Amino acid sequence: MSPRTILGAGNDTKKESIVMKKVLVLGASGLIAPHVTPSLAHDYDLHLTDVKPHPSGTPTDHVDVTRYEQVLQASEGMDAIMNMTVIRHDIRSFAVNTTGAWHVMRAAAEHGIKKVVHTGPQLVRRDYDHDFDVDDVPLAPGTNFYGITKYLSMEICKIYAREHGIHTVCFLFNLLGAKPTEPASMRDFPPFSVVWEDLVHACRLALEIDSVPDHFQTFNLMSYLSHGKYRADKAHRMLGYAPLERVEDYFKRRD
Repeated sequence: MSPRTILGAGNDTKKESIVMKKVLVLGASGLIAPHVTPSLAHDYDLHLTDVKPHPSGTPTDHVDVTRYEQVLQASEGMDAIMNMTVIRHDIRSFAVNTTGAWHVMRAAAEHGIKKVVHTGPQLVRRDYDHDFDVDDVPLAPGTNFYGITKYLSMEICKIYAREHGIHTVCFLFNLLGAKPTEPASMRDFPPFSVVWEDLVHACRLALEIDSVPDHFQTFNLMSYLSHGKYRADKAHRMLGYAPLERVEDYFKRRD
């Protein structure tokens, strides 16, 4: 684990060995992790892994989530695992999304790792878009292949988490992206949209929380709450999550 140097009062330099949690990041070169890990790297000892090069050239180790022996080896000595691997519209979806999640939880159980952060798509809009104030409801993956593979991954995570005492946080969202920096027009913010800063904030909360009820919980994650259709009350209640900024204010009419 890496010691960090901190500055004391005046010109004195104090060296303090701070134990940083070692976190395995699977899918570090994908569509999500490159926007999250740079901020997390200040406070966590991240082991970045993927099967393809990092888009920014950041060094990563080659780990194929569909190969259990590779996941097992990469997980050794870790305090937590963040699984951000995903394949959406491809026949390999089952191998990565479902079998990969099984490998993550197997490795966590074998190494005695007690914290896993999992991610997935919201699986409620198909059946609940007509309603309001929807929070913790039964997931409805429908017949979409991608949705089914991610739903199965959550069921696997739930079983392993409860059987082996692995506190597993699963974030559900729809769209991810940068927050607005100026007044927005001619565009919308659909339910379950999350800005990168809020996802980083949520990941920190997930890594730091000691436990979650029943060892496994799914959480609606969103940055825009003003539509009132879907809520993140459970994430606020159990994790302390709330959007860092009222980003919907960028969409207000300005006369």
